[in-house]
Amino acid sequence: MAMVDALGNLVRFVLMPGQRNDLMGVRPRIDGISFDALLADKAFDANWLRAAIFERGAKAVIPSRKNRKTQIDFDAEMYKWRHLVENYFAKIKEFRGIATRYDKTDDSFRANINLTATLIACR
Repeated sequence: MAMVDALGNLVRFVLMPGQRNDLMGVRPRIDGISFDALLADKAFDANWLRAAIFERGAKAVIPSRKNRKTQIDFDAEMYKWRHLVENYFAKIKEFRGIATRYDKTDDSFRANINLTATLIACR
């Protein structure tokens, strides 16, 4: 799970277990970061997350899941900027070791992500 800023630069990331929902890793990632809006996909559509974002005075730009009884409106124009996250993942996958999950341990993979993020930021 990765968070990028408005320019598409990595802010924070965490490796989540494959069997774990990414939604569980959101609360610790947004602590200590100020933002005006949080853009996320449908997987992050949860009432508690929307409430936490609202309490911070920020805007939740998250489309509702299909199975939600009452669909919640979101800013579709602002949501288009979520492509910056997808672009970041495309950038890190340019590095063969990241794209092929070459590292055997979480620590070495995490180190490679940090190294890759540094190289991307220096471009």
